Amino acid sequence: MRLNLKIWRQAGPDGAGKLVDYAADHVSPDMSFLEMLDVINERLVKQGEDAISFDSDCREGICGMCSLVINGVPHGPDRGTTVCQLHMRRFKDGETVTIEPWRARAFPVVKDLVVDRSAFDRIIAAGGYVSINVGGAPDGNAIPVSKQVAEQAMDSAACIGCGACVAACKNASAHLFMSAKIAQLSVLPQGQVERTTRVVAMIAQADADGFGSCSNEGECEAVCPKEIPISNIARMSREFTRAVFAGK
Repeated sequence: MRLNLKIWRQAGPDGAGKLVDYAADHVSPDMSFLEMLDVINERLVKQGEDAISFDSDCREGICGMCSLVINGVPHGPDRGTTVCQLHMRRFKDGETVTIEPWRARAFPVVKDLVVDRSAFDRIIAAGGYVSINVGGAPDGNAIPVSKQVAEQAMDSAACIGCGACVAACKNASAHLFMSAKIAQLSVLPQGQVERTTRVVAMIAQADADGFGSCSNEGECEAVCPKEIPISNIARMSREFTRAVFAGK
């Protein structure tokens, strides 16, 4: 396969960026998208040029580091898939593919396709801790949790914090990410102590970092690689209203 790539290049946070054309020759359909970029970088380095900066870590769809907008869609055309799980057979020979970083004020570009997502860390930190006894390990059945509640919490806990929801939202909202983290704890008995203070603090931190409001269009759910449902956003709104009336 041969692909025509348009890749966003930006030397640093304060530099002007632009799309640069590259040709990807002899691309195997079995390559992952990141492996294809690795091959491009090998060629650039051999030519004495600056390699394309992009994030990656596990390359197994677990860590959420592979944050790329491919042809206008965060993580690319396949639903429920991260970039590292996307294979080149998904594209046609001779196709033009545009590759850009996440676009959000709260995710400033560091270099090329790498953005700073530490705003998510600050939201998590604002949520604080869970008040539990940290002595000896309790018996597994000491705190009964129904199967339905456990599965609901695990579905929310599946969020890998990649930021695709922010990149897809026209308002750069972090509501899907926040709501997954809030819902994960609000349904479990271990999360009840800080239930009201947690939601208020996390939403306040998201506002401080410049994330926008929810557009209620569902683009976040459509691009989420773990298919976190937007029903969590409704739960977060109820939790916030509950906290406000509780005076937290």
